[in-house]
Amino acid sequence: MQNRIFSFPPIIDSQSQILILGSIPGGKSLEKQQYYAHPQNKFWRIILTLVNEEFTEDYAQRIETLKKHHIALWDVIDSCERKGSLDSEIKNEEANQIAGLLEAHPNIKAIFCNGGKSYKNLVKLLGKDNDLPVFLLPSTSPAYTIPFEKKLEEWKKILGFLK
Repeated sequence: MQNRIFSFPPIIDSQSQILILGSIPGGKSLEKQQYYAHPQNKFWRIILTLVNEEFTEDYAQRIETLKKHHIALWDVIDSCERKGSLDSEIKNEEANQIAGLLEAHPNIKAIFCNGGKSYKNLVKLLGKDNDLPVFLLPSTSPAYTIPFEKKLEEWKKILGFLK
């Protein structure tokens, strides 16, 4: 196959109340070294809409908005081999230490998975030892083609866990 790709460090602090998990960054995100950098990915539009913040392209401001609203962000996969950006192309994956992250951040009240791959991996990773609620949300990827409004409606679940 090709070279291994690697996830980014988590965006989290002691005030984080929810954890949003993707699978692993896509090609455009790896290129820019930013979570959800593909212009067609709806992640930032959804999050900023939900927390009533103005849309911005400024990545540092986006990260500050996550922290301001107590939202942590990471991926379930630490590294893998992948052709292109599709989750279906992921091979030879190594998991991130999600349990350790949760242990170090006891304020996390719920986990939200951005798409099926992150959800399946998380359930396998945490098994029955997990006490936190875990939600599968529709992927914000442009490859998952349901309308924005439908994705937004499902993503509103996060609001019930934020102050």
